[in-house]
Amino acid sequence: QVQLVESGGGLVQAGGSLRLSCAASGSIFRINAINTMGWYRQAPGKQRELVAEITRGGSTLYAESVKGRFTISRDNLKITVYLQMNSLKPENTAVYYCAASTGGSRWTGGNMDYWGKGTLVTVSS
Repeated sequence: QVQLVESGGGLVQAGGSLRLSCAASGSIFRINAINTMGWYRQAPGKQRELVAEITRGGSTLYAESVKGRFTISRDNLKITVYLQMNSLKPENTAVYYCAASTGGSRWTGGNMDYWGKGTLVTVSS
């Protein structure tokens, strides 16, 4: 199996920044099969939604609402994915989940094989 562990969440004022990290561990065979990784979030009372995804080759996909403010990146050697969040807004408050896919599709549409437990990001006004 593969475990994804997120870190970096917390409380920040509007306009501030946070950097989330997510490290994969577990079966080397399964870790080496990971292709696309991503970040999703779920705000209170809302459905989980895409924030950003990144392929093994570094291609990226962002939700329209975060373009220009959030940056996703990954370290393939460390099997770690990052999310740099700048100019945070109160509406960005949510639990942020790291996810990984072993599928062959470039973008997953949320169809991920592995999910982290999430890290809470709270943006105060």
